[in-house]
Amino acid sequence: MKVILKEDIKGLGKLGEVVNVAEGYGRNFLIPRKKVAEATPENVKVVEREKKRLEEQLKAGLHEAEELQKKISEGSVTISRQVGEGEKMFGSVTSADIAEALEKDGLNIDKKLIHLEKPIKELGLFHVPVKIHQDVSAELKVWIVKA
Repeated sequence: MKVILKEDIKGLGKLGEVVNVAEGYGRNFLIPRKKVAEATPENVKVVEREKKRLEEQLKAGLHEAEELQKKISEGSVTISRQVGEGEKMFGSVTSADIAEALEKDGLNIDKKLIHLEKPIKELGLFHVPVKIHQDVSAELKVWIVKA
């Protein structure tokens, strides 16, 4: 059965592609969940129009992401934490803390976009990657200082 993908499906393909799937998989799983449409000439035209509209939205989103990347790369965030003996920090700094500090500076970045390998548990300067868009990422300078 030939179908047109309405979204990216892992293992099948990307949005707008025409692929062959098993009859039962298409009729019983993909079509009821509105993940695909049958590959009729009318549906092909509709999906192509939708694909063009999405590409325009992605270009606009990419431009916005590049502007945000400049703001993030040029700026920095300072987070103060209490420390004990030997400059040992109480607790740690997580991506949620960094997102909260960015929000105070006027940048709304979701904590899921801030990629920390592990929570920060010491004072100093850290370079934290922020994945803004599928193709755009920035490096944020995070200062952890003594309160």
